[in-house]
Amino acid sequence: MNVEFYFMNAFTDYILHLADSTLILSQRNSEWCGHGPILEQDIAITNISLDLLGQARNFYQYAAALSSNGATEDSLAYLRKEREFKNLLLVEQPNGDWGQTVLRQYLFSQYQYLLFEQLQHSSDEQLAAIAAKSIKETKYHVRWSSEWVVRLGDGTEESHARMLKAVEELWPYTGEMFIPAEYEISFGVDLASIKKNWDEKVTAVLGEASLPLPEKVFMQSGGKTGTHTEQLGYILAELQYMQRTYPGAEW
Repeated sequence: MNVEFYFMNAFTDYILHLADSTLILSQRNSEWCGHGPILEQDIAITNISLDLLGQARNFYQYAAALSSNGATEDSLAYLRKEREFKNLLLVEQPNGDWGQTVLRQYLFSQYQYLLFEQLQHSSDEQLAAIAAKSIKETKYHVRWSSEWVVRLGDGTEESHARMLKAVEELWPYTGEMFIPAEYEISFGVDLASIKKNWDEKVTAVLGEASLPLPEKVFMQSGGKTGTHTEQLGYILAELQYMQRTYPGAEW
């Protein structure tokens, strides 16, 4: 079944951007289920995946309610193609090792926390309510992931080397968070303020982890407007398989 999605305004696009980023990172993190380094952390990363999935559902349900074409949370997640997704490039990057996974989580969660701080005061009551609920979970995500970044970065020679590699791999995808898409400009999200606070907090955590900040790095972008790395195609092939194979299937 081919389904096309047309949305009336930039606000709906923005809600989809928030939904897509949390869904894709949830899917990425879920790949660790049963494979974590120790049972406690296996459970922790799985719970974070579930938190992100819950956030994604809230955003998708709201986007569906705003649409006029009969979209549902399931059709938005399972029946759109790569170019229709608006997630950040950062969240679709491979897990790599445990160090790369926790660094990716920290870089995103620190951004997400600062964003939700702003959005919980939105004039849109539904968006404000989702942000207020989500920020409680995100606060834990920041604490958990930042502690791991410090633990590994300032740990053994091996763990430090792996974290240096993780920073090198992921840093080029962080700039996109602060490059506003057209729908963000229309909505009035203050990304400049978020970037300033994010820079300060990330610099402090990486400093404590004995990890230098990269310099003169070319920043990748495009995810917010549908131009993705090849990784997203692989993620969606797995995520959407059941719904596309058995259209309309329900548990």
